[in-house]
Amino acid sequence: RAVTGSLVLPVRTKKRHFRCSVLSDITWCSETVRMASRRVALKALDWVAFAERVPPNQRGMFNALKSRSDAIAAKLTSLPETATVIDWSFYRGAVAQAGMVDEFEKKFSALLIPEPVDTQTSTINAQEAESGKSASAYVEGSKARIAQYETELNKFKNMIPFDQMTIEDLNDTFPETKLDKSLTIDESISSVAVDGPSL
Repeated sequence: RAVTGSLVLPVRTKKRHFRCSVLSDITWCSETVRMASRRVALKALDWVAFAERVPPNQRGMFNALKSRSDAIAAKLTSLPETATVIDWSFYRGAVAQAGMVDEFEKKFSALLIPEPVDTQTSTINAQEAESGKSASAYVEGSKARIAQYETELNKFKNMIPFDQMTIEDLNDTFPETKLDKSLTIDESISSVAVDGPSL
């Protein structure tokens, strides 16, 4: 049976009886038009390659994202390519209130659902560019650190073994081991001569 306002009308299909209304038909058809007739070619995601880049502590969020994406894709593919045609003449014969179906048909024909405006792609692209810059800077810094560490490693490979070093060799190889790095011998003698010996 079909329900229109307070009026209940019989509607028979080949398979079963069901309850519907002109309003629900319009709502359903407009939803179908919105989802199916504006269908765009979606980029296929390589989920395997994506999963390889996900750290273990974010695996749950990745699985939730994939499940949600699969559910949306399944819902989208289940919708027909074209909207179901409403049999307006049937409703004109079934609805007692004159002009009601014509008004619905006029409103449905004028219904235009705009395609959503993409407001996030530019932000994502900017974030990607910024991430690329920071990643490049990190790579360059890492290369500089590697060169520094290789220089230090070569110094350690080529230095005199510790058991053969004198104090002077140790201080030359590792300047930070000098007892007083801030004063030379001449400076320490002149400071004693000016200030006098400390008591």
